[in-house]
Amino acid sequence: MLLVIVVAVIALLVGLAANRYLRPRLITANDDEGMAVKDLVGPLLTLTVLLLAFVLVTANGSYGKAEVSSRGEARALDQLVETAEYAPAAQRARIQAGAVCYARAVREQEWPAMADGNGSPAPSVWSTDFRQTFAELQGQPVFGMLVAADNKRSDEREERLTQASASIPGAILWFLLATLIITVVALAVCLPRRNNRGQVITLVVITALLTTTLVLIRDVDRPFGGIINVKPTAITEVEKQADRDFHANEPTGRLPCDDEGNRTV
Repeated sequence: MLLVIVVAVIALLVGLAANRYLRPRLITANDDEGMAVKDLVGPLLTLTVLLLAFVLVTANGSYGKAEVSSRGEARALDQLVETAEYAPAAQRARIQAGAVCYARAVREQEWPAMADGNGSPAPSVWSTDFRQTFAELQGQPVFGMLVAADNKRSDEREERLTQASASIPGAILWFLLATLIITVVALAVCLPRRNNRGQVITLVVITALLTTTLVLIRDVDRPFGGIINVKPTAITEVEKQADRDFHANEPTGRLPCDDEGNRTV
C-alpha cells in the first residue's frame, strides 16, 4: 500500500513539473489555455461508475454464495432425515427429532442473528446431539451415510455463516461514498448558472442512479439483512418434512424442543 501511495505522489509531482517546464516546449498554446474542469469530470464519472459496478458484482457474488449455501444446508439436512430411515428405531427417532429442532434453531435464532453478521449457538446443540447418536451406530452400514450427510450439513452451515459477514470492508464503502460526493459536486460546478433546467434534471437523475447503486451494494452485501435478503425458505420446508417423518414413525412421540429450537427435554 505504501508503494502505491509513493508512486502516485511521484507521478503527480512529475506531472506538475512537466506542466511547468515541458509544456512550453511541446505546446504552443498560451499558458492560460488547457483542459477545463468540465473536461476532467468525464473521466471522473467513468471511474466512479466502474468502481461501483465492480463492487456491486463482488457483493452480488457474496449474496449468491449465501443463497447456495443455505439451500445446500437444507438439502444435506433432508438427506440426513431420509438416511435415518435405515437406522434402528431409537436412533431414527432421535435423529429426525433433532433435525426438526436444528431447523427451528436455524430459522428462529440464527437467521435473525445473521442480519448483523453473527451466528447462534442454538443449532450447535443439535449438531452435537447428531454426533452422539451416530456414535451408537458405529459398525453399521448406515453410519457412514449419516456421517457424510452431517459433514455436508456442517460445511454448508459454515459457508452460510461466512457469507453472513460483509464481504466489502467499510473503508471501501466510505471511499465509494466520497467518490460519489466528489463526482456529483464536480458535475454541479460545470453546470451553467442560467437556463439550466435540463442539466439540473440530468444531474438529479445521475445522482439518484449512483446513490441507488451504492445503496444496493450495501444491501446485497448483507445477504441475510436489509431489503434484498435470503429467506429461510429451504430450511423451513425441510423442517416440515422432518416433522412429518418423525410423527409418521412416532405417532405419540414428542419433540425435545420448543418452537424456537431450544431444548425442553
